[in-house]
Amino acid sequence: MKLFRLAAVLAVLAGPAYAQMPNINLMQDAPAKSPEEKAAEAEREKAYKETLKKIPDSKASSDPWGGMRADPPKQQAAPKASAATSAPKKTKSGTAAN
Repeated sequence: MKLFRLAAVLAVLAGPAYAQMPNINLMQDAPAKSPEEKAAEAEREKAYKETLKKIPDSKASSDPWGGMRADPPKQQAAPKASAATSAPKKTKSGTAAN
């Protein structure tokens, strides 16, 4: 039973340490491209960018729910100024006002 507990403690302690190890891959993912492949990719990219320039700009709203909204909420009336001025004024205590 002690061996099982020891193994569990080591597994818990080793998990974070293993997660911090860098993932090193010494093999190349793909072979390098030949000059012909690079030229073909550059040509495709150029054709793609030219096609994007031909697309007209959208002037219409893209809000699909625009017609479903109600009128904007109306603003509340400003509170009466007389209510704010009718409150008694407070003076600092400990100062000589006379």
